[in-house]
Amino acid sequence: MLACGGSRISHQNLGLGFCSTRISQLSSFMVKPPSSSAAAIVDNNYNHRFQPRFISSSSLQSKSPGDIPLLPDSFSQREDDHEHPSEALSSVAGGIVALGKFDALHIGHRELAIQASKVGTPYLLSFVGMAEVLGWEPRSPIVAQCDRKSVLSSWAPFCGNVAPKEFQVQFMSVRHLTPQQFVEKLAKELGLCGVVAGENYRFGYKAAGDASELVRLCDKFGIGAYIINSVMDRHQDARNMNRCDLKERGQVSSTRVRHALAEGYMKYVSELLGRQHRLLLVVKDWESLTSTSSKHRVSSPKSSLLNLPPKDGFYENCSLLVGEKKPVTCRVSIDTTHIHLEVDEVDFCDYDYSQNSQVLGIEFGELRVNCV
Repeated sequence: MLACGGSRISHQNLGLGFCSTRISQLSSFMVKPPSSSAAAIVDNNYNHRFQPRFISSSSLQSKSPGDIPLLPDSFSQREDDHEHPSEALSSVAGGIVALGKFDALHIGHRELAIQASKVGTPYLLSFVGMAEVLGWEPRSPIVAQCDRKSVLSSWAPFCGNVAPKEFQVQFMSVRHLTPQQFVEKLAKELGLCGVVAGENYRFGYKAAGDASELVRLCDKFGIGAYIINSVMDRHQDARNMNRCDLKERGQVSSTRVRHALAEGYMKYVSELLGRQHRLLLVVKDWESLTSTSSKHRVSSPKSSLLNLPPKDGFYENCSLLVGEKKPVTCRVSIDTTHIHLEVDEVDFCDYDYSQNSQVLGIEFGELRVNCV
């Protein structure tokens, strides 16, 4: 583990295991002001099972589930409150925060968390409400909001047996901050020891700040800055991605994950994510359940999906996850309006159909070509 002074971070073997306790500030972590060479450039060479909850339809409307604490609006341009951070803010004090847009929680994002864990207590700081503020077209998340904590828990073996915590900030409260104001807030309001960001990271109003500016400002405010090289897509030459995107340099990105899902390239999606893509859906009743002597079939409208499905088609060798029961093999068919699950009788006979609302998880196998 490195102190906040910032030196080159070397890769090391990480132990296995999982710590389920809440991350707290490490009392033994020594904080020292970074030097002018505070940035560390890191070269990148490159589970926990889903345990869904029984939920009510009203709980799906929550924009800020308890799994992901939402930092209060005090993270803003007000100058009279940064000396007295709230309990939510102080909970990340002394930690190392990974900065980015963590839509897909892909292997590039995981690498940020890994490097943060080598320096101190790892956190992810992300922003909510960007689409509404910037007028973007609404779209489904790649990872369901209620599944993000489970994904981060699966990163624990890579992060020194500590699952990174995620904190969210309302984008509206920071969108007009200059790069200097933004870093000042990180240092004074959150009390961070340091930040980790990718080499292409932009921040501040109109994305005015880049990685080198982040290093300079973190040095000014006495916190460490660790800049890592992008995790590159090893199959970039074999995929027909959007070459018109000026930000597209062959790195792993949430955009690549979305494109791969749209084409049904599930093996490729798994490589980008470092895990199988997990689709969550809410079954409000089991009236659509049909059974034969050897199979069960369940259909649900696409409106029941909590995150982005892959391309319409037929997928074999998928896994169905229900509660804490053992995953069972299933086949999944997706059409323009519905998703259909087919499970062998022997695998599905002991499931409880009495719950009014139940979250199902599907981890995808490969798309069968020419079959919808």
